[in-house]
Amino acid sequence: MIDAQIIPTPIGPLSVLVREGVLVAAGFTADPKEMFVRLTPHLQAEGLSVVDDLGLVSKAVNAYFAGDLDALDAVPVEQPGTATRKRLHQTLREVKAGTTVSYAELAERAGMPRTAARAAGSACAQNLIAPFVPCHRVLPSTGGYGGYYYGVPVKEWLLAHEAGTL
Repeated sequence: MIDAQIIPTPIGPLSVLVREGVLVAAGFTADPKEMFVRLTPHLQAEGLSVVDDLGLVSKAVNAYFAGDLDALDAVPVEQPGTATRKRLHQTLREVKAGTTVSYAELAERAGMPRTAARAAGSACAQNLIAPFVPCHRVLPSTGGYGGYYYGVPVKEWLLAHEAGTL
């Protein structure tokens, strides 16, 4: 069974989905089913149950929004993808709060050629575990914020929160 909790945050509800203590999906939505349908059919077959408290995950989310910007790093995560995508997602988790990288820099940090910026962009677009896998910390090298699955205002808020400029 996949357990889900909807956690209120300053920028709206965050749905988090956990399987056997490991976070498998998270996103800024009040409906955990929106995240559940993005899981693999194998995980969807386990079913979804909304619970009141997910323990470590809930505490980490609350601590992050209260100012402990490293709190999300302690939560184990797992999401599907190729070896390349998994390497990019792991590299994303190593980008520290309060800093940003370009897509090309992310690819380079993951040990991929700078020409792999498109793969980095695709990994961000397919990320199922925001903000735990912090794709909001990746900005286009041409300037601006680029896109964000949950909207650019959410990305801007997260970056301002991490920079301490709210």
